[in-house]
Amino acid sequence: MSIFKHAAEILESKVNHFLDNAEDPAETLDLSYEKMIANLQDTKRHLADVVTERISLENQMAQAQKAADKADADARVALGANREDLARAELAQKQSELQKIASLKEAHDTVAAQAQKLTDYESKLQDHIEQFRTQKEVTKSEMAAAQAEVKVSESLTGIGNGMNDAGDAMRRAQDRTRQMEAKAVAMDGLMASGALSDPLDSRSQTEKELDEVRATSGVDDDLARLKAEMAKEKGTPGSGADGA
Repeated sequence: MSIFKHAAEILESKVNHFLDNAEDPAETLDLSYEKMIANLQDTKRHLADVVTERISLENQMAQAQKAADKADADARVALGANREDLARAELAQKQSELQKIASLKEAHDTVAAQAQKLTDYESKLQDHIEQFRTQKEVTKSEMAAAQAEVKVSESLTGIGNGMNDAGDAMRRAQDRTRQMEAKAVAMDGLMASGALSDPLDSRSQTEKELDEVRATSGVDDDLARLKAEMAKEKGTPGSGADGA
């Protein structure tokens, strides 16, 4: 593999990695879920503010009603004492408190309606978020399984870079093995022909050939001797039997 091809493969790998991770669907789902949670928290805060305002209006209405009741009771006391002027003043205070209660009640009804809407929205949003969370996890699991299946298929079919590299490496190793085997055969032939010699063997080529002849002759002589001895051994028992 040339250095330019290797550099091109590295560049291609980095580009593919960037494109694959430019938008990770799993991360996008998690981000959407986080935004929904943040929206739910904002809704809860708004609801808390509205409920607080509603309670405050209810307290003001209760105080105004208490003040109206006290003014009515004081008017009775004033009339009992023949102080109609004081009775009128207390009754005027009572009317003022009742008008205040009416205004507070109008505001209270508006805030209470807002609180109910926020409560309903919060409940629906929680249900929607839970459904989204469940579907998100299911989708992520399915996506992970699909990605794993694609990687395995690529490996089995050789589409993946790893299998291509492994195939190239195997072919290079096999070529190298065949080259080494051929070289070994060639070296054996050169050694046998005398073209190459053992650096530790100081004999001349003539001496080597003579030693080989001697060794071959010695083997032939020894083989002939063994044949003669074995033939003699076979003939001895037979001769003894005939003499008897």
